[in-house]
Amino acid sequence: MTPEDAPKAPQHWLIMMAISVVGILLSAYQMGVAGGLQIPGFSPALFDLRPRHLGFILVLCFLIYPVTGQSKPRGVIGWLIDAPLIIGGMLVFYWVPSNIDVIANSIFPRDIDIAVGIITTLLVLEAARRAVGLSMTIIAGLFIAYAFSGRRGELPFLADFMPGIMNHRGYSLDRVASQLTLGAEGIFGIPLGVAATFIFVFVLFGAVLEVTGAGKFFIDLAYATTGRQRGGPAKAAVIASAGMGSISGSAIANVVTTGAFTIPLMKKLGYRPAQAGGIEAAASTGGQIMPPLMGAGAFLMSEFTQMPYIDIVLISIFPAVLYFGAVYLLVHIAAVKQGMTGMDAADLPRTRKVLAEGWHYLLPLFALVFLLVAGFSPMRVGFYAVLSIAGAAIARALWIWATSGPSLGALKTLCISGLIKTLQALELGARNAVAVTVACAVAGIIVGVVGLTGLGLKFSAMMLAFSNGNLLLALVLVLLASLVLGMGLPVTASYIVLIILVGPALTNEFGLPILVAHLVVFWYSQDSNVTPPVALAGFAGAAIAGSKPMETSVQAWKYAKGLYLIPLFMVYNDAIILGGPLPEVIWAGFIAIVALIGFAALLEGFLFAPMALWQRALLLPGVVAVFWPNLWYEIAGVATILAILALNRMAVQQEAGAA
Repeated sequence: MTPEDAPKAPQHWLIMMAISVVGILLSAYQMGVAGGLQIPGFSPALFDLRPRHLGFILVLCFLIYPVTGQSKPRGVIGWLIDAPLIIGGMLVFYWVPSNIDVIANSIFPRDIDIAVGIITTLLVLEAARRAVGLSMTIIAGLFIAYAFSGRRGELPFLADFMPGIMNHRGYSLDRVASQLTLGAEGIFGIPLGVAATFIFVFVLFGAVLEVTGAGKFFIDLAYATTGRQRGGPAKAAVIASAGMGSISGSAIANVVTTGAFTIPLMKKLGYRPAQAGGIEAAASTGGQIMPPLMGAGAFLMSEFTQMPYIDIVLISIFPAVLYFGAVYLLVHIAAVKQGMTGMDAADLPRTRKVLAEGWHYLLPLFALVFLLVAGFSPMRVGFYAVLSIAGAAIARALWIWATSGPSLGALKTLCISGLIKTLQALELGARNAVAVTVACAVAGIIVGVVGLTGLGLKFSAMMLAFSNGNLLLALVLVLLASLVLGMGLPVTASYIVLIILVGPALTNEFGLPILVAHLVVFWYSQDSNVTPPVALAGFAGAAIAGSKPMETSVQAWKYAKGLYLIPLFMVYNDAIILGGPLPEVIWAGFIAIVALIGFAALLEGFLFAPMALWQRALLLPGVVAVFWPNLWYEIAGVATILAILALNRMAVQQEAGAA
């Protein structure tokens, strides 16, 4: 159970007020930075923004998550523990920005700086335990212990338990503390920097959309366009999850948002509860790979690869469409096999009415894409995106007021309502950012230890040895590692840890282009949402569907097969990502579509009609051949798949003719 899932005890109104004030101040500060405003006493510089952002988040975290847990009142003992932690968060906010000149010009760190560094590290670990889960704190603790292990470290006896390749000289407490908190390779490194700039402003963008009602618009639009088709609610789940996921930072949040509408309707239509929950989980997981946000991964990828954010977004569109296309096809096949029909038109919203009432929600998305293409920085784009959705909502409200008998009383009510919603969005954005920022701060601990000990190169050597130089086996190892890490880490943190550990091996030893390596690791980092035994999105879907968690997870794993196949296609047919001659790109896109259709038919034993066993047996080598990096194998595989699908289609036509 994650901290968000725990039953919550009501907090005192003063605490709720404090949470609101801190959250609103954080969002206002971040908007000011994103908009390039000159805030007195503040600077957008690296060692001003990042510590201040983390300080805000730590204070907010310890206010929201009491030491007693979400289900019990804090009490006097709880305050004796939490009050010093909140003060510690304020210290993090103040210390580095106020002492940066002395810290930067000191040859050796001062004792007071080391002490504050130790406090900062402990605060981040405790915040991770509360906001993300104990597993992440334990993993970060193991990395710190590894830094201390070694003949000259604080824990030299641990060196006796280390394999030879894992040994290192060992480091003192002062050295580790300074590495983690007084430089740009630890807590205040790239992951936290991305969280404090790009991620936060887009999390706030999602919060503004949620408060203004965009979520309902996307869901209604999906139902209006697909509801009459076979398995309509399931197809609506796919489309709505793509729309919500493109602006959401969490597959689980996507499940509970769209699943509350789609899962009951899928069950009503005839899908088994586990099937309904699994479809929603698979579709919601796809939201994390759908541009423009990609669950914050696009920003991190841009920073790590030093590629423009807009390039990452554009490159990721087609693979994301392939994923949702595969889920959509599997949903359609299941509906046809079970003889389902669409929903009655009377039970569905009308597309024209939905668009008439919510078309303004599309404007910020168009503005966002336009500004990215125009070359604006992602942070500035996020700033204007937030302003655009707020402006669109205000304009819509004023239009309704003007056309429904304008009066000063109604205008006053409208202004008060708008102010309340603005404050709600600012608070919600800050709340939603707590977990991802804390995860990025802890990931910074891991990054710092890896840089200090050289663990990344050692891990690469181990990976090369285990795979014996075989790329496919190496990718399987990455997949297994991502699954294990995903049991305890959120997707963003799992991606950061994995790319630090296996990225050098994939690029230097196996020769993968850096962008392909990052995309493969990022896609595989999503699998903990849908892969048993720990399938977090699947469990969320099961809770709504009232089905068994493990059975639902198996269904989610089945419908999310594109999560495993498409990265392989990126590796062996990288023209689909890196581009090249137009015929080669078109061919790569075409065979990817054919392979996924063939695989869906193979998995279900059905496309236009039931498939004979021998047809499914021939589809398997056909699909494998398409993934093989050889043109003639690809041609043979495509020909095999198309021939079998044509036979399947002819069988339907013959049955229709006989009838």
